[in-house]
Amino acid sequence: MSAPSATRTRRVPTWATAFGPQIVAGLVLGVVFGLIARSMPDADGGDPNWLVGTLSTIGSSYVKLLTVAVIPLVFTAIVSSIANLREVTNAARLAIQTLWWFAITAFIAVIIGIVIGLVAQPGSRTSAGMDSAKDPSSVGSWWSFLTGLVPNNFFALGAKTTVTEGTATTSLSFNILQLLVIAAAIGIAALKVGKKAEPFLAFNASLLAIVQKVLWWIIRLAPIGTAALIGNAVATYGWDAIGSLGVFTVSIYIGLAVVFFVVYPLIVRAHGLSVRNFYSGVWPATQLGFVSRSSIGTLPLTERVTERNLGVPREYASFAVPLGATTKMDGCAAIYPAIAALFVAQFYGIDLTITDYLLIIVVSVIGSAATAGTTGATVMLTLTLSTLGLPLAGVGLLLAVEPIVDMGRTAVNVTGQALVPTIVAKREGILDLERYNAPRNGDPFVDEEAEVELAR
Repeated sequence: MSAPSATRTRRVPTWATAFGPQIVAGLVLGVVFGLIARSMPDADGGDPNWLVGTLSTIGSSYVKLLTVAVIPLVFTAIVSSIANLREVTNAARLAIQTLWWFAITAFIAVIIGIVIGLVAQPGSRTSAGMDSAKDPSSVGSWWSFLTGLVPNNFFALGAKTTVTEGTATTSLSFNILQLLVIAAAIGIAALKVGKKAEPFLAFNASLLAIVQKVLWWIIRLAPIGTAALIGNAVATYGWDAIGSLGVFTVSIYIGLAVVFFVVYPLIVRAHGLSVRNFYSGVWPATQLGFVSRSSIGTLPLTERVTERNLGVPREYASFAVPLGATTKMDGCAAIYPAIAALFVAQFYGIDLTITDYLLIIVVSVIGSAATAGTTGATVMLTLTLSTLGLPLAGVGLLLAVEPIVDMGRTAVNVTGQALVPTIVAKREGILDLERYNAPRNGDPFVDEEAEVELAR
């Protein structure tokens, strides 16, 4: 009598359950869903069909989930980081180095944008009509930046009421820069209070751990959110909108590609770090920035990968990444306004002088702070145009391709927001190289439960 054969259990391949392949699958499925939705007829009354509506709802809901985590994450992380900075002797040097590298990378990006704008001549090679020009709904200014630093309330919340056909709708928003000011003030005050503030700091640390656990659950839904966001983008925008602005759109993406594939890798390699490990580490945040078009919405994930993939200490990352999410925008505040300003000047037949080009550089290097908490690229462009004395109505010429170019801009923004803390930490000798060089195994970062194993 033969022995009974052992029951064979089929196991799902590791690649099928890993986060990285899931994200790629989400991107592919999103494109497929988007193409299907685009081919379907609209609903009665001209409204989007049910598939477009479903993709839009799921995608926007996922971004909302991430955005909800921003306020508690930034507040608790900033307070905790300031408390932990007591043990860091070079805290002021870290802050200065961070701002310095923000400026260096922005300078390089805006120079690239100017060169591409001069070579491609997008404003002279467009069939867009003058009837497309119109003034923007919001304009950036230095005064708005300064007054915007003053918090409106404890949570930096703002309310806006819109009346449409007799129906009033109120929406809440928050200013991330004001939130940074509030959290920093409370963190510094807690240090000044001393021993009496220890219970508060302990509570804040516990709350931070809880917020990060909830955030981990939200991030695990990223493949679903990715599929919905990219699907909605394909179905809504397609490539029809490019039309007469094809040269401008291609110019923007060439500039973004040079920064993303040339400048950033050179900086990483110059600091003795693996380019492959940097991009595999930052990829989850980069791809989410691309499909969500929101640096603030991607902020929780950007901070997470910066700490757990790239090895930047939490007490520094929780300061540098939120600051970068408001003021470090190589795509929106350097490449885009440089090429767009040249587009507007060429379209209206206005010759720019050397002084004008220098002004573009100055505004791009230090002006992104003036757009913090606002609609980044459009406000940044109006700030650049008003500084140069160019017609603000030129902004209206570019609105048709705004969603398409915004995807690439945000991906570069997010990548740069993780890059600077990484290289500064490396320069200051506080980067966890073991974590930076650790194999990814398809995961977005090491989960809390595996922390002990990594430390061994």
